[in-house]
Amino acid sequence: MPKIRSNLTPNPHFMNHFHSKIARRLLIVLAVLTSFAGFSQTKLKFELSFPAAISATPLTGRMFLIITRKDSTEPRQQVGRYGTQFWGADFEKLAAGKAITIDGSTLGYPINALKDVPKGEYFVQAVLNKYTEFKRSDGHTVWMHMDQWEGQQWTRSPGNVYSAVQKITIDPAKSETIKLEVTKVIPPISVPADTKWVKHIKIQSAKLTKFWGHPIFIGATILLPKGYDEEPTRLYPTVYQQGHFSTAPPFRFAENPNNEFYKDWTADNGPRFIAITLQHPSPYFDDSYAVNSANNGPFGDAIHEELIPEIETKFRCIREGYARLLTGGSTGGWESFALQVWYPEFYGGTWSFAPDPLDFWNVEGIDIYKDKNAFYKEYEWYKVPTTNTRIPATGEPRLTSEQRNMMELVNGTKGRSGGQLDVWSSVFGPVGADGYFKPLFDKKTGVIDPSVAAYWKEHYDLRHYLEKNWATVGPKLVGKLNIIVGRMDDFFLNFGVYKVDEFLSKTTNPAYGGSITYGDRGGHSWRPYSNGELLKIMDAHIKKMAPAKGATTKAN
Repeated sequence: MPKIRSNLTPNPHFMNHFHSKIARRLLIVLAVLTSFAGFSQTKLKFELSFPAAISATPLTGRMFLIITRKDSTEPRQQVGRYGTQFWGADFEKLAAGKAITIDGSTLGYPINALKDVPKGEYFVQAVLNKYTEFKRSDGHTVWMHMDQWEGQQWTRSPGNVYSAVQKITIDPAKSETIKLEVTKVIPPISVPADTKWVKHIKIQSAKLTKFWGHPIFIGATILLPKGYDEEPTRLYPTVYQQGHFSTAPPFRFAENPNNEFYKDWTADNGPRFIAITLQHPSPYFDDSYAVNSANNGPFGDAIHEELIPEIETKFRCIREGYARLLTGGSTGGWESFALQVWYPEFYGGTWSFAPDPLDFWNVEGIDIYKDKNAFYKEYEWYKVPTTNTRIPATGEPRLTSEQRNMMELVNGTKGRSGGQLDVWSSVFGPVGADGYFKPLFDKKTGVIDPSVAAYWKEHYDLRHYLEKNWATVGPKLVGKLNIIVGRMDDFFLNFGVYKVDEFLSKTTNPAYGGSITYGDRGGHSWRPYSNGELLKIMDAHIKKMAPAKGATTKAN
């Protein structure tokens, strides 16, 4: 007779499996803790502070320590994705004279731990990045860097404070405290002067100011066509060039006869447009992505209901959808495509170059729908690091996803890095319980949150949006969608285009009627034609799309 096992008696095989699983999880946790908190095997430390002359009241922000082997430029100006070594540490209500410590427990980039810095002579500098308190209308209070019209760059933001550069010997094996004091304030950004060709607008947005509980400004740089002053009744079509923050003129125009675009723009037989770039930095990034979002606020409304009406009031623009065109590359590529899709009748067509992910199955290497971890691809028996950036000529990895995210984490916690992955989470994702965006994945472990991935899909996956809404939005987009991308894009942005292409190429009732152009070996900067040639293409498009009768070409 078989022995009857009580339900209360543990199965030894089960218990062995159970304990094995617990042990594996403990080892994973221990490895993570060791990676980020246990690499302090050095007694070397830096103490960074500011004097009362900088601020008599306590400050909140982030302090940076930068070291470099060369002094061709200041260390702070050498920080970047492929730049020099730096560390960052948050501080709250720090009083003058009190120090922030950078030591072996402080996360750095590209070398994570201070103990791993090779012994040698270096140039060092400290920078204090000031944060501002925002009491938002959604009830959350957050501390973030307020853009000072520099495009969310803490290395050059007006009001930030930096130290003199010192040349020192660093030896992680030595017990030593090195003190740096930030005493030099970065001056305000010089506002470009208006010229015959180039004009500037900057306004305080009532909508954004209400959302952030703090004055928020947006603006535009306007490039006027040849003959604008000589034909005071003529109206012109507009082309909005989207992209990262810049007060420079559209299309790199320069009042120089040797400038190639100057020649195209001033040619007697050239097309006549008013060209415009927009400035809309948010507390998260140098650019809001020009759309409404839960974390950045109503930038789409501010641009279309406040800024563009201001532009069209001050300058002689044709105020009809067929005559408003869009273009841009990378960030601007996504913005131009998204604005055309979400405002299908307000704009008459887009030429979007190397757009940021139009579909989220490849977000700089990360498939947010299938991957469980943003840092590696997981197969049955092994894991492979996810590549973030590749070299177009060879396909070789330039940067891994984990490296890219470590760089952003050193630049700022809680999504305050001003980096690309963080801004996507701020635009595409929901608000977290603490008022900052709810991240798609953990910056330290790479673990993806499927609920956030689902939110991204339903709100900002443009391919998904088009598929769901083609019956209503499709008829308004016929002939208006044009994408240009290299098949070897540095950041894998061609893969999102493939998904959009798969859908658009099969559309009927109506067929989309646009174009998708690929460069077989083209990288992120690949372009099949010049800006001057692009304007000729746009000019022909406007003539084709213009109403047969009643098109407005003259001012009242």
